[in-house]
Amino acid sequence: MDYQLIKSRLESLRTLMRKSGISAAVIPHVDPHQSEYMSSHWHVREFFSGFNGSAGTLVVTLDGAALWTDSRYFLQAASQLENTTIELMKDGLPSTPTISSYIINVLHAGDTVGVDGMLFTKRSLDSLEGEFSGASISVNPDFRPADTLWTDRPPLPSDPIYILPEQYAGEMSGCKIQRLREAVNGSGAEAIYITELDSIAWLLNLRGSDVDFNPVFTSTLYIGPNSGVLFIDTAKVPDDVRTYLAGYKIDVKPYDSAAAYLSGSSLPVLANPATLPATLARTPGIDWIYAPSPVPAMKAEKNDVELRNLRHAMVIEGASMVNAIYHVTERLNRGETVTELDVVDTLSHCRAAHASYRGDSFGTIAGYGAHGAIVHYEPTPESNATLRPEGLLLVDTGGQYLHGTTDITRTISLGNPTDDERHDFTLVLKGHIALARAVFPEGTRGAQLDVLARQYLWQEGKTYLHGTGHGVGFFLNVHEGPQSIRLQENPVALRPGMVTSDEPGLYLSDRYGIRCENLVLTVGAGDTEHGRFLKFEVLSLFPFDRNLLDFSILTDDEIMWLNDYHRKVWSELADYLQGAPLRWLEQACAPISR
Repeated sequence: MDYQLIKSRLESLRTLMRKSGISAAVIPHVDPHQSEYMSSHWHVREFFSGFNGSAGTLVVTLDGAALWTDSRYFLQAASQLENTTIELMKDGLPSTPTISSYIINVLHAGDTVGVDGMLFTKRSLDSLEGEFSGASISVNPDFRPADTLWTDRPPLPSDPIYILPEQYAGEMSGCKIQRLREAVNGSGAEAIYITELDSIAWLLNLRGSDVDFNPVFTSTLYIGPNSGVLFIDTAKVPDDVRTYLAGYKIDVKPYDSAAAYLSGSSLPVLANPATLPATLARTPGIDWIYAPSPVPAMKAEKNDVELRNLRHAMVIEGASMVNAIYHVTERLNRGETVTELDVVDTLSHCRAAHASYRGDSFGTIAGYGAHGAIVHYEPTPESNATLRPEGLLLVDTGGQYLHGTTDITRTISLGNPTDDERHDFTLVLKGHIALARAVFPEGTRGAQLDVLARQYLWQEGKTYLHGTGHGVGFFLNVHEGPQSIRLQENPVALRPGMVTSDEPGLYLSDRYGIRCENLVLTVGAGDTEHGRFLKFEVLSLFPFDRNLLDFSILTDDEIMWLNDYHRKVWSELADYLQGAPLRWLEQACAPISR
């Protein structure tokens, strides 16, 4: 990005701020749906700053600017903000001020902060106003500089939406809506307004392609006692989908007409304050009842049809992984030039051979050597490293299939691993196995299990800073709630049908990164006099690198678990492979002994 262009955009923004009586503008990197991934239409922070990381907030005052981002993006932000006059604020460091304290320090009593109330939730705007109230600084939630200054702003995506057949979804939309209505009635509301894109897609058994990696579509949804409204670009809705929705008494109205429609209703409407745009929360005439949406919990517990399909998706993914990793390592062994981006392209190419494939579920992380220590590293043409027959390659990848969503990480030795590499890999793998083998009483939360994955690292004074597990959708978002496995408390218990990742890691700056990830399904483990117990079924199918095992710290039980897992991988994948990749898998899954 041309830094002179960014400086020019900032000056244009300041001119607009002066005309609007705004002393500071806060520009987050979000959309009105609080999506992890969003269409380029909502990349407002990137337009004004040049920084394109997935997390960060820009603050612009009349004579300065600063951008807050977390440790994943410190190096990237420092590079992209250079010479733009924007100061990098390293979020999470003790010396870094909060956004509100920074603004309070540079503004004066009576000044006004401008924000776009569609990009702030009710909860986040209420919090911001509370922080400013003591300094007599007000907030204007109607400041939308992109509407005026971003003259070539990309439009919202216009691709049509489509029906996900019941053979994949496993439950008719009408049944889901009825279950939702029963839950809403129990909250004291008579209707619900949903803004989360994956919740809408799941509830209606519809999918789209508005957002990279996530098969969702830009919309909001109102479900009343007897009917509902899908607010969407009406040109995106084909006739067959209109007819389908009409069968459930769901009308279709323009995307931006929700406020007018809702203000004309006298019914109390349930909405999640953590996702409802502040602008809508403050629209007169709407009787809001604030509470979490029931949909994420419903969506997280996969039905039998979804699980049957998902197990098939794991076979497709595993076979694709075998073909891809075999070809990458074989090219490297032949002395050919192979780069991180070659790994990314090979994985996507192998997946695309399957009719069910609809794209990757996130940007593949293919980190060689020191790049593997960057937790969310994605290779670019500028950073693209050439692989050598030595060191470690960390591959975190996943696919979107009609049969389900996958996410898997393997750490692969490209040569003769060092003793440190073997030892550290085995510590991580031991934690992965410990969590995968866990048996726990019904009602257990992820935070109560997290230590199982970290214990062996902690014993040696090592750790990782990311969560151990996140939920995964069914042909939806690769990251979904409400469950998680992490150090931070989450009140949601792990329940049968939930699909969650098991992904401990270790990252040594400038050396290497290690992560072992499978997706696991929560299933019943039996009832005893002490109650019902649960356990995990491992879903992902790809061998762990036997060359990285340190047998001096592996127990017999752990070796038995590895052999059992590799027998399962071989049994499930062998019929989907042939030739050299099949022989590679046979060797990779051969019994392990000391």
